[in-house]
Amino acid sequence: MPRPPRILLSQSFYHIMTRGNNRHIVFKQDDDYRCYLKLIDKYKTLHPFDLYHYSFMPNHTHYLIQTKSAPDFSLFMKKLNLAYYHYYNRQYGWIGHFWQDRYKSKPVGKDNYFIQSGKYIELNAVRAKIVEKPEDYKWSSYNHYAFGEKNDLITEDFFYRDLDNNSINRQKKYREMLIDNLVVISYPKPIWGSVLQAKNEQNKIDYCLNKTIIRKQQ
Repeated sequence: MPRPPRILLSQSFYHIMTRGNNRHIVFKQDDDYRCYLKLIDKYKTLHPFDLYHYSFMPNHTHYLIQTKSAPDFSLFMKKLNLAYYHYYNRQYGWIGHFWQDRYKSKPVGKDNYFIQSGKYIELNAVRAKIVEKPEDYKWSSYNHYAFGEKNDLITEDFFYRDLDNNSINRQKKYREMLIDNLVVISYPKPIWGSVLQAKNEQNKIDYCLNKTIIRKQQ
């Protein structure tokens, strides 16, 4: 059965996830994470997009992003995943399929839940009981927002400044920010966000699909 076409739009927000094939471990040690981050920096420079939040777990990765050019972002992911596969193969002699299928891209609405969605991603290591406190996990964007840690990969979340005018207070409010139940409920759904934003995103997707069908019929 053929896979459905991916609807990835330019200038749009997405939760991106990649997973190791059969959920195998893709990051075994700190050097693996460091290599992956360097590769992101390398290919993100060549194929720009906005990266707001991320969390890299032992067997999968999460990003909250905005595309600039959808084809360019797809090329970024292709190069990143291939380059990291080659690194992993050299390090561990991996044989066989490395990533599980293609990366997943879930539309995310641009509303007040956006920053909560980013923090929800960053709390993955706590929910997985890898660490007790999110600041103890080095491979997420949490410490950038919660403690002002410098991170050149990050485009600051556009809702972050609304927390407070003072940077110290803003970091404190981010640490104390609660995740609304709507974010948790909508996480497994095809579109992540409020009912209105989910409807808006679906309308964009339907419009794009209709244009594609019409173009093919001409």
